[in-house]
Amino acid sequence: LTSKRPKYQKRVRRSSRPWWKKSRHLACLQEKQKIRFHFGLTERQLRQYVQITKKVQGSTGQVLLQLLEMRLDNILYRLGLAGTIPGARQLVNHRHILVNDHVVNIPSYQCKPQDVITIKGKKTDQLKTIITRNRNKARENKIPYHLTLDLSQNKGIVNKIIDRKDIQLNIKEMLVIEYYSRRI
Repeated sequence: LTSKRPKYQKRVRRSSRPWWKKSRHLACLQEKQKIRFHFGLTERQLRQYVQITKKVQGSTGQVLLQLLEMRLDNILYRLGLAGTIPGARQLVNHRHILVNDHVVNIPSYQCKPQDVITIKGKKTDQLKTIITRNRNKARENKIPYHLTLDLSQNKGIVNKIIDRKDIQLNIKEMLVIEYYSRRI
C-alpha cells in the first residue's frame, strides 16, 4: 500500500496578518472601483479627476466627490430625468439636453451653481415616454437639496455645490486619494 501522505509537501507561506483581514492596498483598490463603477468612469478619467483635486485647495477627498457629483450625467440622474447614470449619459450624447440654452453633448460637463438644465423642445414619442417614466420615479425619490426640479417646464436648476454630508454614497474617498498618491 502507498502512503497517505504526499512525498513532497508544498511549503505554505504564512503571512504576518490573519487571512480574514484585508490589506490596505486591497481596501484602497475596492474603494476606487466603487467610485469608478458608480459614476461609470474609466481609469484614466478618475486619475485625471484626482490630479485636478490635488491642485485645488481643500480636502482632496471631498473635492473629488464634489467634482464627480457635479457632472452633467450625474445631475440628470439625481434630478430624475434619467433612470440610471448610463441612461443620462446617453441622453447627453444624443444632444437632448440644454445647459443655459446651449446644447451640451459631453456627459462629463461640470455644472456650476445657477446652471439651468432643460430637455430640448422637440421630443420624439419614445423620449417623452422615457422622461415621464423617470419623472414619476423622481417624485418617489427625494431630489437632493442642491438641485431644484420644475416638472411642468422640464427643467432643473443647480442651486449650489453639494457638501460631503449630503452625498449618500458609502465611500471612503480618502482611500481613493491614497491609492492614487502612490501611482501619480
